[in-house]
Amino acid sequence: MTDGHDHDDMVTWDAAAGRVRSLRGRWLERLGTIEVGVEDIAGRTLAAPIDAPADVPARSHATMDGFAFDATRDYPLDVADADVFPEDDPPAVDAGQAVRIATGAPLPPSANAVLKREEARVEDGHLTGTDLAPGTYVYERGSNVAEGERLFAAGERLSPKDAILLGDLGIDTVRVREPIETGLLATGTEIHEGRHRDLDSPMLAGLVRSWGHHATYEGSVPDDYDRVESRIADLAAEYDVVVTTGGTSVGDKDYVIRALDSLGEVLFHRVRLRPGKPIAVAELPDHDAVAVAIPGKPVGAHAVTTLVARPLFTGETSLSTVPARMARGVDIATPGFAYAIPVTLENGNDDNDDNDDNDDPTDVAMPLGHVDSDLAVYDEAFDPSVLSSSTRATRADGFVLTETAVGRDEAVRVVPYPVVER
Repeated sequence: MTDGHDHDDMVTWDAAAGRVRSLRGRWLERLGTIEVGVEDIAGRTLAAPIDAPADVPARSHATMDGFAFDATRDYPLDVADADVFPEDDPPAVDAGQAVRIATGAPLPPSANAVLKREEARVEDGHLTGTDLAPGTYVYERGSNVAEGERLFAAGERLSPKDAILLGDLGIDTVRVREPIETGLLATGTEIHEGRHRDLDSPMLAGLVRSWGHHATYEGSVPDDYDRVESRIADLAAEYDVVVTTGGTSVGDKDYVIRALDSLGEVLFHRVRLRPGKPIAVAELPDHDAVAVAIPGKPVGAHAVTTLVARPLFTGETSLSTVPARMARGVDIATPGFAYAIPVTLENGNDDNDDNDDNDDPTDVAMPLGHVDSDLAVYDEAFDPSVLSSSTRATRADGFVLTETAVGRDEAVRVVPYPVVER
C-alpha cells in the first residue's frame, strides 16, 4: 500500500495506463463469451482471432468498363462475341482475343488487364488502344485479403467499420467477450446523507456505457472504514469491476485505499497527473474482480478516468489530437507532472488529425479557467485543485496535455473529449 505525501512513489499517467492495459490482457479471458451478428459488433471485444477463410476477392475482376485481355499480347486483338457482367461466369478467351467487360465483372482466366472503353478502338472486330501493363484496372484475386491472413487479434475492440471486412469475408457472426459488468459506489458521508450531490457516478456510468459495457449505480457509503471495506467486498463478489469515487487521498477519512489494500493488491496509487492525481487500481483475487478508485472532484475524476482507467474497458491508450495555437499563456506550479488543461476550440475545426504537421494551425485553444476565458479560475498559473471542482470546466472541447508551461500563440495538440469518451 502506498501512503503519505511523497511524490517519489507516483507513476506517470501513461505508465499507469500501460499497467491497466496489461491488467486487461491478463484478466480479459475470465469474461464469458457470446456470439453476436456483425451489425452488433461496435465496442465489442473479440474472444478469438479471425483469419481470412479465403482469398478476397475470390476472382480477379474489372474496375472499369472496357475490354479484358492478356496485356502481354500485341494489338490488334480479336474481339470475342461475348459480354461479361458482374453476375456472369467469365468465358474462356483464346490468346490474342479480348472480351467486352463491365465494371465488377470477373476476368476470364487468361486475361490480366482491362482497356478502358474510352481508350479503345474497334474496327472490323479488331481491338487497338493504349499499351497496358498486366494488372491495369484489375482488382486482382487475393489482393485485398489472402487466405489464412490474420486480420483481427483476440482482445481487439471492434468498430462499426469492421462489419465491412467481416461481411466481405462471408462472416455473419463473431464470438466476443461479454460486456464488463461494473458496479459504481460513491463514498463520503456528505453524499451518503444527501448534503452533497453525487456528480461523479452518473458521469462514470456514462463513460463505462459509451465504452461498450454495463454500469449499475449501487448507492453510497459514509466515511466509515468497516462499511467502506464491506461494501466494496460485496460488490466485488457481484461485479467484474468495482468503481468507487472519493476517499482516495491521504486524509483521516480517506478509507478506500486502505480497504483495497486489505481486500487485494493495489497496483498503484496516485499518478503524476493534475487534475486527477489520487487514482488507484487494485486486483481483488478472492473475488475475481478489479477495483478502480477515482478521486471525488468531478473534473479531475473525468480526466484521470479517461486517461488511466479507459484501457481496462477499451484496450486503448493512444490519443488522437488536433493542432491548435494557445490563446493565452499558461504556467504550471509543480514540475514533474502532466497537466490536463481544458480548452475551448475556436474557428470550428473539429476534425481529428493524428499526423497533421501543419505549422500554422487555424484553431485557437482558449484555456477554460484562465482569467480571460468564460470561466475565471486562475490567472497565469494553472490551478488544478480549484479547476477540478469547477463543473463549468466540462464545457471545454478537449484538453492539452503538457508537462511544461505553454506560451501564448504556442502550437499545441488538443485531445478532443470524444476521443477518450468512446
